[in-house]
Amino acid sequence: MNNTAAIIDSLERAPAIIIPLVWEVPRAILQRRPKPGKWSAHEHACHLAAVHPLMLSRLDLMLMEQNPRIRPYLPHFDDEDRALLKVDLAEAMERFSGDRQRLVQRLRALSEEDWQRTADHGEYTHYSIFIMFRHLAMHDMLHAYRIEELLLKNDWA
Repeated sequence: MNNTAAIIDSLERAPAIIIPLVWEVPRAILQRRPKPGKWSAHEHACHLAAVHPLMLSRLDLMLMEQNPRIRPYLPHFDDEDRALLKVDLAEAMERFSGDRQRLVQRLRALSEEDWQRTADHGEYTHYSIFIMFRHLAMHDMLHAYRIEELLLKNDWA
């Protein structure tokens, strides 16, 4: 059985882990990329705030339509390089926190049947609301890990 409560709890707690971690990164390296084409801590953090509208639109689509087609989101193809460096970090973190609270409220209201609704996703063999938000929970921690790697990095070129 799918444990939706664990997914929701993880999503709810993520800002409390990620936002203090972001503010721990020294200003001198916050926007520094470890190498060309790889994101800075600033970019990883702003990306977390940027994905909420996409996730909410997918949720709405999956609740309204039977097995809709979901277009994969690939930041390295879909977004302009360095665009996240232009985003105000404080505003992004505030948006991340507020959007996440609203998302969690919506997810708590879903029925067990809603969680099982599916979509045809171009990257995956199968995709459901449960998978989408389990994926988002892991996505949060992937980017948090990348931020911490940059925070602790001692071999800047």
